[in-house]
Amino acid sequence: MATEMQKFGTSEEDDEDTGMDVKEEDDEDDDDEDTNIATQAMVGVDGGLASTSINNQFQHHQQFQEQQTPQGVARRCRPLEEKERTKLRERQRRAITAKILAGLRRHGNYNLRVRADINDVIAALAREAGWVVLPDGTTFPSRSQGTRPASGTSTSAMPSSSSHLPLQQTSPASLRACPSGYQGTVEYNADHMKGGFVPASSPYNVSSSTRSHTSAMVGQGDVRNDALLGGSMNSVDNNQVVDISTKLQEHNFAGTPYVPVYVMLPLGVINMKCELVDPDGLLKQLRVLKSINIDGVMVDCWWGIVEAHAPQDYNWNGYKRLFQMVRELKLKLQVVMSFHECGGNVGDDVCIPLPHWVAEIGRSNPDIFFTDRAGRRNPECLSWGIDKERVLRGRTAVEVYFDCMRSFRVEFDEFFEDGIFSMIELGLGPCGELRYPSNPVKHGWRYPGVGEFQCYDQYLLKSLRKAAETRGHTFWALGPDNVGSYNSRPHETGFFCDGGDYDGYYGRFFLNWYSHALLDHGDRVLSLAKLAFEGTCIAVKLSGIHWWYKTASHAAELTAGFYNPCNRDGYAAIMAMLKKHGAALNFTCVELNRLDQHVDFSEALTDPEGLTWQVLNAAWDVSIPVASENALPYHHREDYNRILERAKPSNDLDGRHFSAFTYLRLSPLLMERHNLMEFERFVKRMHGEAVLDVQA
Repeated sequence: MATEMQKFGTSEEDDEDTGMDVKEEDDEDDDDEDTNIATQAMVGVDGGLASTSINNQFQHHQQFQEQQTPQGVARRCRPLEEKERTKLRERQRRAITAKILAGLRRHGNYNLRVRADINDVIAALAREAGWVVLPDGTTFPSRSQGTRPASGTSTSAMPSSSSHLPLQQTSPASLRACPSGYQGTVEYNADHMKGGFVPASSPYNVSSSTRSHTSAMVGQGDVRNDALLGGSMNSVDNNQVVDISTKLQEHNFAGTPYVPVYVMLPLGVINMKCELVDPDGLLKQLRVLKSINIDGVMVDCWWGIVEAHAPQDYNWNGYKRLFQMVRELKLKLQVVMSFHECGGNVGDDVCIPLPHWVAEIGRSNPDIFFTDRAGRRNPECLSWGIDKERVLRGRTAVEVYFDCMRSFRVEFDEFFEDGIFSMIELGLGPCGELRYPSNPVKHGWRYPGVGEFQCYDQYLLKSLRKAAETRGHTFWALGPDNVGSYNSRPHETGFFCDGGDYDGYYGRFFLNWYSHALLDHGDRVLSLAKLAFEGTCIAVKLSGIHWWYKTASHAAELTAGFYNPCNRDGYAAIMAMLKKHGAALNFTCVELNRLDQHVDFSEALTDPEGLTWQVLNAAWDVSIPVASENALPYHHREDYNRILERAKPSNDLDGRHFSAFTYLRLSPLLMERHNLMEFERFVKRMHGEAVLDVQA
């Protein structure tokens, strides 16, 4: 730092005056001088810096001031000249910094704040290289976190944006207290990639203007010691041009573990008559996907289609034809037993309700559906309050699910014998996910509302009354009345706010009961699924409820059934339940990044990186296979890179990685040539193959 101060002719006293002097400058004068100075300082496309003329001007100005200052007279005797010199120096600094920031934003896609300074730039580059930067500025390599310095005010390390999973075993509570660092995505220089895949041309030019702004959350770079600028800032020669684009490269996944890649078929590939829609067109698309070496496809097996008209009257015709087509192409199958309706949620482009006979029962007994505090019913799926209630034409809900799974197993026995099915995923709630339908769009919920508890049907209320009586507090047999509405924020409620009732005696009792009802439902269905699909991998899908994750209550997770406030690990119990039945985890949203979110939602205190870290480690700690799928459709390289970094964490010493990845979803847009080429490149890297890019 001393060397840098000498270059610019500064002193510690000058720096103290800088902030005050700059405030007194006239804005028009600043613009004029910045424009003139900009012709002397330039940051090129490669991020280089040439500042010989500016440094010479600084030194000449300093010499002139020293010659005019009498011996033994303090420099404070000439405040006006010193003030002008300070203004000039500060304007020159700002001109250089502005060009550095502009170059990094434009050519490196760094997410730097508008008024970032050189410290922010250095910190961003350090994090991109895989280093950890603490809030007090302490910096050290992520691989030596076990011996990190104890100096500074921070007691826990900030997670590096270039690291997916910290190497040390840190408690979830302490992890969530740590803010995530800035993460910059990089416009990669393909000339320096290694491997053998040579596309005809570069599909597109990645820029910040073409990135998707619809995602709500995790993308991070790999640990690369060569990603820093060559040498320190003080050692850069005045005439040296630093090529940032050749230093900040994407990670080379050649030789990494093989992760199978599946493609999710369209929701309406089977119509309501259980017929395969457009088999010829689908066959052509599957052949194209086979040519780029995908491992298989995923398809939803809709309860509302196969058992639509009468109990235990199953129709599998369309699925049988589809499975035969997939088998002929020598692809694998992932099947989702979808016991929920389709339509009304993000990405739903068809409407597939629950079976007609179930809807008829619901008209006379609406309590079979989830119900909110205002009495609104949600027919998206059945309440697990009836898991053991014989209200479905003499059968319980769990028996209905088991009968359907057993019929599927018998109907497609030959496919099971041939090993075509690589995984059977169980739909355990809305959108096929293990959670309560706490944020239904049809009831007016909008992101980032906390949602509402869904426990007011007569069957769940009966369970709550029983739990309250067992506890000895019968007056606790009602849900909380100070939780706000679907679109409330935590601080607007008495239950979810800091120090709110969620952490009181009643709050802990209610949340414990609410979350255990969710776990009991999963436990019951998995017990029977294990019998029906013995010898085949079964999986459960878990959603990423990431908004309000950085608050104490984690309100959105609480209403969804995940009892995961800042002082409790709510996912360990879920993983223990999956481990009990030998089930795998399918976790969504791993590719989403906090920095991708719209600025209007910045107050949601979301932390998808922290949530993903907690969930993945909770699963891996008990040796549960983890599969994943993207939450939103992507076609850009930077989005694929984020998925790759999550699928194969480069800094995980245990070598943990995803067991499979499913891409959402097959569409005409994916089949476009440039998008397909980028997807093929992604598949090769998932498979651990070498890839070489050639710039057009």
